[in-house]
Parts: sequence; C-alpha cells; structure tokens
Amino acid sequence: MSRALHKRNGSGAFRQLLDLPLFLLIFGVASVSMLVPALHGGASRNLETARLFFYCGLLGITLFAFVAIAQAGRRSRYGALGSLMSLFATFVFLPAFLAIPFYEGVKTTSFLNAYVEMVSAITTTGATLFDDPSRLNGTLHLWRAQVGWMGGAIMWIAASAILAPLNLGGFEVTAQAEPGQREAMSSLIDRADPRERLLRVATTLVPIYIGLTLLLWILLMISGDSSLVGLSHAMSVMATSGISPVGGVEYSRSGITGEALMLLFMFFALSRLTFSSDTVTATQGGLRTDPEFRLGIVLVLGVPLVLFARHWLGALDVSAESQLQQAAHALWGSVFTVMSFLTTTGFASSDWAQTQAWSGLETPGLILMGLALIGGGVATTAGGVKLLRVFALYLNGLREMERLVHPSSVSSAGVESRRLQRNGAFIAWIFFMLFALTLALVTVTLALLGVSFEDALVLSIAGLSTTGPLISFAADTPIELVQLGPYAKAVFCAAMVLGRLETLAIIALLTPDLWRA
Repeated sequence: MSRALHKRNGSGAFRQLLDLPLFLLIFGVASVSMLVPALHGGASRNLETARLFFYCGLLGITLFAFVAIAQAGRRSRYGALGSLMSLFATFVFLPAFLAIPFYEGVKTTSFLNAYVEMVSAITTTGATLFDDPSRLNGTLHLWRAQVGWMGGAIMWIAASAILAPLNLGGFEVTAQAEPGQREAMSSLIDRADPRERLLRVATTLVPIYIGLTLLLWILLMISGDSSLVGLSHAMSVMATSGISPVGGVEYSRSGITGEALMLLFMFFALSRLTFSSDTVTATQGGLRTDPEFRLGIVLVLGVPLVLFARHWLGALDVSAESQLQQAAHALWGSVFTVMSFLTTTGFASSDWAQTQAWSGLETPGLILMGLALIGGGVATTAGGVKLLRVFALYLNGLREMERLVHPSSVSSAGVESRRLQRNGAFIAWIFFMLFALTLALVTVTLALLGVSFEDALVLSIAGLSTTGPLISFAADTPIELVQLGPYAKAVFCAAMVLGRLETLAIIALLTPDLWRA
C-alpha cells in the first residue's frame, strides 16, 4: 500500500511539473545542462571555467525551484499560444542566461558579444564572433556546440508538438499532416492537451536524437577525431548548427572519412520521414515518394555535376593521373559542401577550394546562398524556405505552363501532390514573399547602420536561413561579426530569431484570435 501511495505521489509531482510554463521547463533543463561543461572543465583541468558553469547552473536550478513552487497549481490559459510564446522566449531571453558563464569564461569580450554568440548557437545558426578557435578553451567550445544541439532538439520537438497544430513551419502547405487541415485545427487543439502532446513527442524523439548523436560521435572518433572535436561536430551535424571547435571540418583529423559519415547523417535534415512519421499520414509511401527527399537528392547531385562539368574542357590539357585525382577531389568537395549548405549546416569540405578552382567560378558564394535559402525539410532542424514550399511552387509552375498550352485541361493530382493542400502553392508564395520582404528590410537596415551592401546581404541571408558559416564563405572576404556596431548586432540577432521561428509564427503571435484561445 505504501508503495502504491509513493507511486501515486510521484505521478502527482510529475503532473505538477508538466503544468509549469514551457519556458520555465526549458530554463530548468538549460540550468541542469550546465553541469556537463562543468564536469568537462573539471576533467580537462579548466577549473575556473568549470566553477563558473557549476555556480551558474546551481543558481539556475535554484531560481527554477523557487519559481516552480510559486507557480504550483496554476495552469496556462493560453493553450497552443502559450507554447509558441515560450518558444519565442527561448530564442530571445534564454540566451541572456546562457551567456553568463560564457562571458565570464572568455573574460576579454563584452556581454553583448556573448549574447549574440548564444543566440547564434540556440537558433542553430552557428555564426561566431570568435574567428580564432584558440581564443576559447575546450569547455567553452563544448558549451557552444551543446547549446546549438539543444536548440536543434527544441525544434525537433516543437515542429510536431507546437507548430503542426498551428499550421506553421511549413505545415500550412500540407493537406494531410497530423494534426492536419486548417478547418480541423481548432477542434484538434481543443481535444489535444498541449502538455500531453509535448510529453509524447519528446519521449519519442529525444532518445532518437541522442542515439544518432552518440553514434556519429563514436564513428568520428574511430575515424581519427579527438573526443571534443568528434562530439562537437556530431552535435553540430544533428542540429545543423555548423559549430566547430577547430574552425571547420577541413581542420579535423578524420578527413574524407569523417566528411562521408557526416554527409550520411545530414540526410536527416532533408525530410522528417528519415527519422519519424509523426507528422504524416499512413498514406505516404515513405522516402521513395517523399517530395522533399527527392528534391533534396536532385539538388545534392545536380548542383555538383554542374560545377564539375562546367570546367571539364579546360582541364583536358592536364596529365591524366593529375586530372582524375583533381576531378575526384573537386566532385567530392562539391557534393559535401552542397549537402551541408542545403541542410543549413554550413560545413565546407576540405576539398571545397579544389572545387572552386576546378569550376572556375568567381562567385561560388552565390550558389551557397541560394542553397541555404532553399533550406532543408519541414519539421527538421534545417532552416531556409524549406524544400516542401519550393516543391509546391514548382508544381504550381508546371501546372500554369500546362494551362498555357491546354487552357481547358484538368489537373490530376498524383502521388507527388498528395501531401499538398489545394491552395498550398498560394500559401507557399505568401511565405516566400514575406521572406523576401524580411530579407530586404534586414538588408536595408544593416546598410543604414554602416554595413556595406554586399556584407549586409550576406548577413541577412545567413541570419534568416540560420546558416552562419555563410559569413565566411559567401563574401569575397570573411565578415567579422565582432567589428559590427551594437545596433547591427541586435538586427542580426533579430534576423536569426526570425529565421528560426519564421515570419508566419511571429505574425501568429500578434493574431487576436489566438490570444483569446
């Protein structure tokens, strides 16, 4: 009897914990996560940094406990809006707390720089103000990668538990995504408890996310990377954050083997069907008929072939052995880099320089920016416009050309169109226009703040597509974020948050109907 009573009390305590605001729960998890770099700092003899993370984590856990006690017995009355507000607060306000141990650990930077670094990490952008990796110790590098990894996990969970019920994040163009169509949205939100939905999605996806990260970490260490570099790159690939403690994968010891392993795990950012079927119906035919995965494969194979074939005739006067070797390196460098920037990870292959020389293009950064703007799959950690929206616009273009030839023709929706609702292309076009207007607004604002137009455009695309490494590869000379003024850094932070949450989600927060939910 006492055992049953203890179990019931434990279940009640867990239920009260779930009733807490989502942002408070995320804050508590972030506080506990600070113990990981604290342990790493102690093991690597970075004792001062370890103490900073331990004390800050202890302070966060104490604050969490006090606020949780004060909030006990209260339930949020905002429904689905409350979860979306918590997600917004996670990307805007939580980095201020995450930046405290980072700021104290670096010592030679401002708190604003530390805040920008944490916003970049948690939004999985991966743009860094510390171009010299030796300026940070291993514990601080681990914290950057860990924050990015946690931000990726938040988006994995939020896509199914928060954005899908509100028809946001790419689900607005789908016809059969669970919980489904727009007309059934209100009834489904009323029936499904947001807390229960969050718990169900988290318990399903978090073990997969952790397991894939650990698997890639082990494989990278077997390939020659050190423990810290392998773990950081594994977390960065799964979160598509592009954060590296050595300045990029081209400086790692795993070489092409490590790049091949990372390429395989980047496929999880092309389509959610690669790791979960919680947002599609059983009528889907898997990856074989998934439009996002197929379009992603076309881009990953097509763009490198164009880069490879463009300068082929000009290389015929080289010796055959040298030509074949250069061709192989150029082809691999383009495949890996195209895949990386399409998934908004932002890692460049060690053979990317060979690819640039082979193709003879003077502005390869335009290709990388275009790939980052397209982005990965809906409900993945990738940013950008998303492959499903691009596919919807592509089908609409085909249909319009068909009507030009046969004005009285009737469209037949095949397997490829089953995932799109009737006006999906129209909604995708609205999002694309909002994205373009936001891009123009951010670019003009940065230019008004003293940033050159080219750098402002690169910064805008890097922020809105959450592909931070673009600032190093897309411009003629790498952009130094630390040289920007405080207002320009604030605009860049806003662009990263907009790119992570998307403009439609921000607009949804201002909708009066949702505030009455």
